[in-house]
Amino acid sequence: MSKRAVLLTLSALAVAALQTGCGEKALTYQTNIKPILEANCVSCHVPGHAGHDKSGLRLDSYEAMMKGTQFGPVIVPGSSVGSTLYRLVAGQADPSIRMPHGQAALSDKDVATIAAWIDQGAKY
Repeated sequence: MSKRAVLLTLSALAVAALQTGCGEKALTYQTNIKPILEANCVSCHVPGHAGHDKSGLRLDSYEAMMKGTQFGPVIVPGSSVGSTLYRLVAGQADPSIRMPHGQAALSDKDVATIAAWIDQGAKY
């Protein structure tokens, strides 16, 4: 595991602990994840665009994202490391399929937020 992957995993655990352990509200799709996806992913992952046409993954709604791709789910609630979406945005997959494809990588904060949300159960 790369140094960046270890740091991202530790950051995700810290975000999850802070969000749930200090009386703060848990992360939700609507409040915390949807804005990240809209800013970085939705433009390609809707019907008629490359990200959707190649994989079948839509990221314009919670229901579509949880359905996954033509190959299966991309989110395993409770396990960021078992979730393809997290591994792709965290740079833990082959660099040729890192997401968002052909754009700057997500910030470490956004990646940690996605990981923490998944680890908290990927709630709407």
